[in-house]
Amino acid sequence: MPSRDEYAADFEAQRPRLLRLGYRMLGSVSEAEDIVQEAWLRWAAKAESVDAPAAYLTRIVTRLCLDQLKSARVRRETYVGAWLPEPLMETTEPDETIADDLTLTLMLAMERLSPLERAAFLLHDVFGVALTDIAATLGREPAAVRQLAARACKHVQDARPRFPVDAREADRIARAFFTASREGDAGALSALLARDVAIYSDGGGKVIAFRNIVRGIDRALRLFAGLKRKNTSMPTLLRTAMIDGLPGYVSVDRGDVLQTTALDVRDGRIAAIYIVRNPDKLRHLAAA
Repeated sequence: MPSRDEYAADFEAQRPRLLRLGYRMLGSVSEAEDIVQEAWLRWAAKAESVDAPAAYLTRIVTRLCLDQLKSARVRRETYVGAWLPEPLMETTEPDETIADDLTLTLMLAMERLSPLERAAFLLHDVFGVALTDIAATLGREPAAVRQLAARACKHVQDARPRFPVDAREADRIARAFFTASREGDAGALSALLARDVAIYSDGGGKVIAFRNIVRGIDRALRLFAGLKRKNTSMPTLLRTAMIDGLPGYVSVDRGDVLQTTALDVRDGRIAAIYIVRNPDKLRHLAAA
């Protein structure tokens, strides 16, 4: 009979994968941590009778996330301004919690899926779970799960990264955009931005942010020129980083507001800018 320490070790071996699954399902680091903690409590109560820890824990976390998504979708209907996932940054030593090819753009595309489609897509396409296990988790027949995953994949295929940006180029683009936007440099910004660029800003009603999506290069140029003109204090770059698979950076903006900026680069131009300023979504970064 394994000891309690061995059961704990089994769980810890699965924790990074479970956190990754929870985050990809919910778009929230803090909620994923709460889900995994609840999974631990359930595991501790039943570990002695579980033959396949990985399958059991994946099933528990998925089901808890599906329950959480019901209330999350209600909250997002009244969310102030654009909703973006909590930013997750990659380091130079990739962690299992982020070791996949899901970008922020793809995570936003998954928001259009039903909870069951989202679960089927993640478990099948990202985590490589067998159809029979997914079927048991979702309470569906394997054929139905295959249809869910296929339908989800079709809905999000345009958001999949086609030409990943390497680390050196990501750093160059992030620094160039930070400098150009801080200075309100229309020439430099015009060279960086796509004609149909879109800017999303998530303040959650807690700090100042653009409530509506800013679309088009002309409006973007006016926006950055206006920010430069209205503010005397200059933003400070803390570090560049890959944020959910996209080039980006962490900065302290005017008014000492911590924010992350992620850049969706397509065909050599910045097609979308994702800014997270909501302090509730940056607690894990502030602590770090």
